[in-house]
Amino acid sequence: MAGNLLALLGPRLKPALFPYWLLSRGMTLGVRCAAFDVDGRICLVKHTYTPGWHLPGGGVEPGETALQAVAKELVEEAGITLREAPELFGVYANQAASRRDHVLVYTARNWHQTLPLLPTREIAEIGMYDPAGLPPGTSRGTVRRIEEIMEEQVPALVW
Repeated sequence: MAGNLLALLGPRLKPALFPYWLLSRGMTLGVRCAAFDVDGRICLVKHTYTPGWHLPGGGVEPGETALQAVAKELVEEAGITLREAPELFGVYANQAASRRDHVLVYTARNWHQTLPLLPTREIAEIGMYDPAGLPPGTSRGTVRRIEEIMEEQVPALVW
């Protein structure tokens, strides 16, 4: 009964509540990075709080640039230190896959691993995978981004 009522009222409530939602929280920005090693394998992480394999990344904090956030997240999640700035691949509206409003996706090919690949409180597993043989459970958004990067496609508008 409650589900039916929500389904009926949902389309009417969303437009009415949108101004409140818009004013009650600021826009958020996230970053992800496709870090390729010299053999062309890509780094993926499995978080402890969400299922599946994902590109390393996270949120951009107040006062932090997106490039600073990418560098910080790569170190924190995968033990990767960049030797040069990553390239921006695309900017995505990210309404379904994350709590972030927009996600900037970067690619990095010149980096070194500074920390051992050990599980942490946030990261359950870290691995390097051939883009043509991603592990089972890789998120749809991650698969889609990797396909676009490998095919050098123009980025899609929605993650």
